[in-house]
Amino acid sequence: MNFSSKLLENAVNEFSRLPGVGQKTALRLVLHLLNQPAHDIERFSDALTKLKTEICYCEICNNIADQTICEICRAPKRDKGLICVVEDTRDVMAIESTQQFHGVYHVLGGLISPMDGVGPSDLNIDKLVERLRNEDVHEVILALSATMEGDTTIFYLYKKLKDFKVQISTIARGIAFGGELEYVDEVTLGRSIATRVPYERSIA
Repeated sequence: MNFSSKLLENAVNEFSRLPGVGQKTALRLVLHLLNQPAHDIERFSDALTKLKTEICYCEICNNIADQTICEICRAPKRDKGLICVVEDTRDVMAIESTQQFHGVYHVLGGLISPMDGVGPSDLNIDKLVERLRNEDVHEVILALSATMEGDTTIFYLYKKLKDFKVQISTIARGIAFGGELEYVDEVTLGRSIATRVPYERSIA
């Protein structure tokens, strides 16, 4: 792609580093921004800067938040004894959109993947164990993707948590959702949580 301006080329190159954004899409986005008023560009830039410099991770569940404790963990009507374990914040957002879950979350920050060099120590697992040790938890739902990495992580977590006096469940797997929770429609995802099964039964 030939550029008439080095500034334009640099901006396009930066946008094209985003996931799923090719150079043509990046060029379209940059040209759109170029045609916007200066104050709109400043607001856009300020939002990105604050996202990086002011974002917090909840001290309890590791979800992205504006404060040290996220809104979900602070909500008094949430069932603090029901913890839904997910891979990342995108899964929290997907489950919240179903309006079928009224417990709290625990964000692992990834999945066990030896091929990618990600082991249990790289994930937020120890804090989950600590929560079960110190909080009155009655059920843990392992809501991870139906992939090899997801199943490996679920099995590891089950071995880690099975000695606690809590119900360990997994979301229903009798439906096809392509492996990634964020792409599941709300009705299907809500139903899979509502019809969750004990993990022992899923491997019987």
